[in-house]
Amino acid sequence: MSKQDVSLSRSGGCCTPISVAPLDEAAASEGAALFKALSDPIRLRLMSIIASAGEEVCVCDITPYFNVSGPTISHHLRVLREAGLVDCERRGTWVYYWPMPQRLQWISALLSVPDPVALTH
Repeated sequence: MSKQDVSLSRSGGCCTPISVAPLDEAAASEGAALFKALSDPIRLRLMSIIASAGEEVCVCDITPYFNVSGPTISHHLRVLREAGLVDCERRGTWVYYWPMPQRLQWISALLSVPDPVALTH
C-alpha cells in the first residue's frame, strides 16, 4: 500500500462537500495540505500538465514548459507527490509521472455544489 493509499483510507477516500456541511478536523487538515501543494503557480501548472496528458508523462517532457532549473522542477514534483496528487516511477535515467485520480476526485467532491434544481424538487 502506497503513502497515497494510506492517506486516502484515513479519511475514507472522500468527504462531504463544504457547501453541505462543515469539515471535520481531519478532512480540513487533508484539504489544507492538498491546497497548499497546489498553491504555487509552478506546482499548479505541473499538475495541469500531468493531469491533462492523458497518460504518464516523462519529466524530460515537462521541464521545457518552465524557465526554472531541473532541481527546482524536481522539488515541486516532490511536493505534489508527497501530497498524493501525483505518483511516479523511475525508469533508467528518467522519471515518469501520472495523476492520482482519487485525490483529484476528493478535491472535486470537497468543492462540489449541490444541483439547485435537484434541491427544489
